[in-house]
Amino acid sequence: MAKAVWQGVVLAESDKTVEVEGNQYFPPESLKKEFFQGNASTTVCPWKGTANYYDVVVNGKTNEGAAWFYKTPKDAAAQIKDHVAFWKGVEITS
Repeated sequence: MAKAVWQGVVLAESDKTVEVEGNQYFPPESLKKEFFQGNASTTVCPWKGTANYYDVVVNGKTNEGAAWFYKTPKDAAAQIKDHVAFWKGVEITS
């Protein structure tokens, strides 16, 4: 089972992640939503589409834009719709 951990806290946990470009994308139901806050940032991937971001907040510390997801991915990335991936020091373990 894959886990996303930051500051010693499990942010998401699932045995149904999808790997794309070396990143584990966690299904939305696997997120511990109390650790996520909206972030207005977006970026564009030529083949996946527009990524939206979450800030991760744990014990009063904020990791800005540390999680991203695709609300409306392009057809080639349909399997990761609404799934969340991590970076910026969030550790993925299995």
